[in-house]
Amino acid sequence: MLDACYSTSAVQTAVDLANTLKPVKGEDELETVEQLRDFLDGHPPAGTAGPRRRLTRADLAEVREVRETVRAVLERASTDAAGVADLINGGLRRSRATPALRHDHDRWWTEVTSDTDRCSAHLAAITLSALASVIATLGPARLGVCAGPTCRATFADLSRNGSKQYCTRTCAHRASVAAYRSRNNPR
Repeated sequence: MLDACYSTSAVQTAVDLANTLKPVKGEDELETVEQLRDFLDGHPPAGTAGPRRRLTRADLAEVREVRETVRAVLERASTDAAGVADLINGGLRRSRATPALRHDHDRWWTEVTSDTDRCSAHLAAITLSALASVIATLGPARLGVCAGPTCRATFADLSRNGSKQYCTRTCAHRASVAAYRSRNNPR
């Protein structure tokens, strides 16, 4: 469970952003402004943060840079925590992230936003703060890359036991079937 600073939806937004790049397949789901708009619309914290304005190719390029940072954090967290801390801190500084204490319906929480009107800055503040919260609360080993041999998708393990190795059950099942077949069909 995360501390009071961040919700699982912000962490999922970070993972989903990183996974818009599929290096094994050579696919990129953030190549157009329309794809960026769809991504933001599908991720309410990212899509509602900051003033809503017309998205441009410059916004797309900036969000793709944020994606590179978020993906690097997810890929390197378990092997280079100090380097990842530098990535997160640098990304938060560049986005001019500002924490704010909020209150609603007898509940208090902190929220990190950016004081600029750039959607990339808001997205960086939301995603990098969420990943920082996971690292601070659960440890850097909770962020990673799928152990599936043909998959490079990222994940954040928010489970109680912290033993996640695959991005989805599908990848875990594929790996299990492949291991079973290799045991039963020695060459």
